[in-house]
Amino acid sequence: MTDYDLLVRQVETLGEEEPWWVPFFANTAALLMETLPDLNWAGFYMLREGRLVLGPFTGKPACIHIPLGKGVCGTAAAGDKVLRVADVHAFPGHIACDSASASELVIPLHRQGRVIGVLDLDSPRGDRFTAADEAGLRRVTETLERMCTTCI
Repeated sequence: MTDYDLLVRQVETLGEEEPWWVPFFANTAALLMETLPDLNWAGFYMLREGRLVLGPFTGKPACIHIPLGKGVCGTAAAGDKVLRVADVHAFPGHIACDSASASELVIPLHRQGRVIGVLDLDSPRGDRFTAADEAGLRRVTETLERMCTTCI
């Protein structure tokens, strides 16, 4: 089981070291990939000009642009809601950047009350993400939101 208290403290340390969002989010993506078992992609998409654009990540090359309302990331961002998808192949309109992905967790990021992007985690294992993972990773995103003084 993942120690989310420790993970939040580690993210805080990364943010204290560098508040500019690009290296902060890049190191956070790497930390998540190293800490959480059974991931094949961990990273961010940031809202820009009405669509999500690929941000810092760890994993295989990914889709660069995702329209709002499309795929798991675009749907989460458009609806400002967390999406925990047990089987991405059953998700209407799923965008398959990596055919090995089987499940996904997407959590919107906010700045001054509006969505600015999403944290996206993919797993090659179906039904990988639990309610405990969702709660712990919400705490991680809240830490990012609080500490990122240079976010878009």
